[in-house]
Amino acid sequence: MKVLINAGPWLPVPPTGYGGIENVVATLIPPLRRMGVRVVLATVGQSTIEVDEVLRVYDEGQFPHLQEPYNQVMGIAHAHQAALVAELRRRDDIDLVHDHLEVVGPAVLSALGGPPVLHTLHWDLRKHPDFYGSFPRDISVNGVSNSQLSRAPARLRAASLGAVHLATPLADAPPLDVPRGEHVIVMGRICPMKGQHIAARVCRDLGLPLVMAGPVCGLNTPEELNAVLDDPGHPLNGHGDLRYHAERVAPYLDGDLIRWIGAVGGEERDRLYASARAALFPIQWDEPGGTAVVEALALGVPPVGLRRGVLPEIIEHGRTGLLADTEEELVGLLARVDEIDPEECRREARTRFSPHVMAQRYLDLYERTLTRARRRAKPPLRSIAGGGMASVAAARAR
Repeated sequence: MKVLINAGPWLPVPPTGYGGIENVVATLIPPLRRMGVRVVLATVGQSTIEVDEVLRVYDEGQFPHLQEPYNQVMGIAHAHQAALVAELRRRDDIDLVHDHLEVVGPAVLSALGGPPVLHTLHWDLRKHPDFYGSFPRDISVNGVSNSQLSRAPARLRAASLGAVHLATPLADAPPLDVPRGEHVIVMGRICPMKGQHIAARVCRDLGLPLVMAGPVCGLNTPEELNAVLDDPGHPLNGHGDLRYHAERVAPYLDGDLIRWIGAVGGEERDRLYASARAALFPIQWDEPGGTAVVEALALGVPPVGLRRGVLPEIIEHGRTGLLADTEEELVGLLARVDEIDPEECRREARTRFSPHVMAQRYLDLYERTLTRARRRAKPPLRSIAGGGMASVAAARAR
């Protein structure tokens, strides 16, 4: 089977720091290839993951432009997707497209036809009611949790083949030899949905050291953030996430008990995580995927969070983590984190959230997508001239 995986134009695969969807793609591709799937990756030129072929429009990730006004950036995703379609029209060796590009992906692929499509939903499915309420009937989808799919419009649920929980390569790695510290960690983009202000307030009141790691509006360091704040004319000033950090998180930061260290990645992130006493998830929305929760389990760090979204699907209360219904209950649970066995957390990650488990589940969905498409017997694409997406037919990504 040859599968075109469309990661989109925003970040390289794997990303160098923050990058939820791109991390999912980077986790999925290696086990798929070990299972014999040939992977063509539509991405950006900075991607370094090994695949059978790379398709690209942009040399660099376009993520920084996402903070700009919509009328200035709307063409980025469409340029990427239009070139991808031109490439599909040029060739007939792609068996299936596994799409990860929000809305633009299924809209364009459905309108123009082509190989069967499985579209993975990574986000809040209430974001686009008009589109999801009339979702194309010839596109199959999957969610990243049952909780996410339960909130989908009926038309989208009808197209769904089920949910595939996210995975992490950390599930297969040996435990890090890192001394356990006293700090609690919150890992993720600084924004109201993640609830860092609650984490800061709770830890301040309990006298627990808190480390918050993650970007603000794509700004990865305190120095970058301060440079924006010092420039009244900067386009990011006034952004909701920036205001949230300045008004609701920064007042708690004292550089000692409560710290924000910016975005971290790679081994630095893993060691910071693994040394934490607990990972805190005071989420203020129905989190669909929960990558950070899965990573905490894999590193043997007990997750403690609010019982919302995917968290009850990932965490078994009292065995692999602790779940609260209110902020007040969360305070009490932080005193009980030593009841959770780190090895039990790691065992759960190995069993349920390894890359192989996720890839096997997707391989099954690929087969079901192909079967569904054969039943529909859609006519083939017309051959037209065109192009624009560079093809690197090599067994590595640039």
